[in-house]
Amino acid sequence: MNTQTDFIGDIVAADFRTAAIFKKYGIDFCCKGGRTIEEACSPKSLDKDQIYSDIENLPKTDGNSIDFNSWPLDLLADYVEKTHHRYVEEKTPVLQQFLDKLCKVHGGAHPELFEIRDLFFASAQDLAAHMKKEELILFPFVKNMVKAKISNEAIQQPHFGTVENPVNMMKHEHTVEGERLRKIADLTNEYTPPADACNTYKVTFAMLQDFENDLHKHIHLENNILFPKAIQLEKEFSVEH
Repeated sequence: MNTQTDFIGDIVAADFRTAAIFKKYGIDFCCKGGRTIEEACSPKSLDKDQIYSDIENLPKTDGNSIDFNSWPLDLLADYVEKTHHRYVEEKTPVLQQFLDKLCKVHGGAHPELFEIRDLFFASAQDLAAHMKKEELILFPFVKNMVKAKISNEAIQQPHFGTVENPVNMMKHEHTVEGERLRKIADLTNEYTPPADACNTYKVTFAMLQDFENDLHKHIHLENNILFPKAIQLEKEFSVEH
């Protein structure tokens, strides 16, 4: 992507995060996306170099270099909640609004949009309930175990019996959501907008792809790090006490 010569619509299509930058400067990236940044800046006396800089300074890393495996369990639980749960909460209403708009405007020519919307709405509803169960039941128990371990105290028997019970439920729900997002990926041809797609169409598909990518990171941190370590920590208490 060349920010100085590419059209604004193409820049947003390549990286949907740039849409927020254009919105900040009051630049229409949807209906008037067929302009360069310089052409959009001239009538408004905007600083094109500042916009170039904002785009170039978007984060290049995706967090994969962080050694989450070395983190304390209570910190990891906090990270998942503050990063991935918050991401879902922030992006869901925006995607729902965009998908509703696409169905109204493009549903006649692209009927698959209705199934995509239904799948995402179902996923959003179930994820909201899923995250609350983690935040109100599972994560507090994990944090209490860490605290008890540090202070060399016993833990109270949880009402759910063993931590493996909510963990197994969460893992099952992860599988369901992963399958839903996979179905959305199939229906969107791996998030490839059709030839007649407007910029809102392109941005929505890019956001859906990012949503799936974030969910994959979210599930990885829980299924492969947080959950096994929580089970192991609980077993240590049964041995010690």
